[in-house]
Amino acid sequence: MASIKRFEDIEAWVLARQLSNEIWEETNKGTLAIDWGLKRQINRASGSIMDNIAEGYGRGGNKEFINFLSIARASNDEVRSQLYRALDRKHIDETKFDSLYKLSVKVGIKINNFMEYLRTTEIRGQKFK
Repeated sequence: MASIKRFEDIEAWVLARQLSNEIWEETNKGTLAIDWGLKRQINRASGSIMDNIAEGYGRGGNKEFINFLSIARASNDEVRSQLYRALDRKHIDETKFDSLYKLSVKVGIKINNFMEYLRTTEIRGQKFK
């Protein structure tokens, strides 16, 4: 695994940032821009993914980090559910849905892999050095 010196080095965070930006762009177009509740909720959830990865990193210990990654993973699942609502309400088409959904799945895989690494490594975290 590559050396991580800051949360911005975490692949899951980089992809979560990309997802959040793509969600933001999409929520400012067409009818999704005026579905205030969904627009706000999906933006908050997508931002929560990257924010919880960053906060978990900042805690300095693997157990706390895994907890925050779990929260990030749940927010990622929330985003996928909200994508279905956007599709069902015809705010986005199948192509955009598929693109965002696949990116969200990729984020989830990276989070899961990182959680597994933290569970199995002998390194307990920055605050234990």
